Amino acid sequence: MCFSAISSFSAGIALTAVGIACIKKTRHSSQHLFACIPFIFGVQQLTEGILWLTLPQPDHIIMQQATTFIFLFFAEILWPVWVPISLLMFEDNEPRKKVQKILLGVGIIVSIYLAYCLLSYHVEAKIIGHHITYIQNYPASWRNYSIILYGVATIAPPFFSHLKRMHFFGIAILISYIVSEIFYDHYILSVWCFFAAIISMSVYIIVSEKTDKKQREYPEIYVK
Repeated sequence: MCFSAISSFSAGIALTAVGIACIKKTRHSSQHLFACIPFIFGVQQLTEGILWLTLPQPDHIIMQQATTFIFLFFAEILWPVWVPISLLMFEDNEPRKKVQKILLGVGIIVSIYLAYCLLSYHVEAKIIGHHITYIQNYPASWRNYSIILYGVATIAPPFFSHLKRMHFFGIAILISYIVSEIFYDHYILSVWCFFAAIISMSVYIIVSEKTDKKQREYPEIYVK
């Protein structure tokens, strides 16, 4: 994560394992994208672990750049689309689906914009104060708009889900984002992903409850 290579690799391995277990738990294709969230977070944190190891080594500049771009791809481009689309596929309430489609549209817009910035402007990762900070020379005039749209795409979808447990998931992410903003303002991208990665472990509980409910309603489908 943001604190050390060891914590990044440890959390990455743990989240990857949880992700695999979560994927195996699913019994319907509509749950797959949502179930993959812990696994993707695990890969993202393993990437940052590699970045931790290469940043102090000037000879590994190519690996530094590659892992920086990969991490930012996950953090800025993938999640604004993956979160709303995974919850859209999870949703079976038509009015709520319409809202999730709007949030997905917001996510696509901010993802395209951040992808353009990532490819067009200078980005760099540095270890400062026992954290990794990502220096991004994106246009300042659009920064606040992109932050708002990013938050709408990644935080709002759980609050429009028909699953009550999903609402707690959204609240936890929101609280984590606020805590990161207050206490780790200069490292928010990395630190918030740390909190979000931990919170994503609740995905297993949500998927398990959804699967168990389906098993009770349609036992004939789940007979092994």
